[in-house]
Amino acid sequence: MASPLTVKVVRVRARPDPLPLPRYETELAAGMDLRADIDGERVLGPLERMAVPTGLALMLPAGYEGQVRPRSGLALRHGVTLLNAPGTVDADYRGEVQVILINLSNEPFTLRRGDRVAQLVVAPVTSVELREVEALDATSRGANGFGSTGR
Repeated sequence: MASPLTVKVVRVRARPDPLPLPRYETELAAGMDLRADIDGERVLGPLERMAVPTGLALMLPAGYEGQVRPRSGLALRHGVTLLNAPGTVDADYRGEVQVILINLSNEPFTLRRGDRVAQLVVAPVTSVELREVEALDATSRGANGFGSTGR
């Protein structure tokens, strides 16, 4: 197995009780949990959204991105998910990673310091060059879109 990719991380706020750094919870996990770095509690009402700070800034290597993805248990049990899933942390971004949560349930959701709110997956990026042409090659699907391949 290849050695892991190194990603530098900085805590953006000095705290006497820092949260643990994200880590893989199982041997074959793809994502690391991001935690809410908030003071006390915040309530996210039904259909409300909130930018939740993680307290971390990352230095991703060139050619990689951080994908911020929802946590399935949070979505299933509480109806809370990410509004822009997946969020993207670009390799040249040096600010604090924040998670845009939305409460899609009918009940208020209480968020506490240290709650796991999202997953971070670091993935390679493929750069492309767009080339404008007069027409695209034909396929059997053509321009048939949403729902065109059946139920």
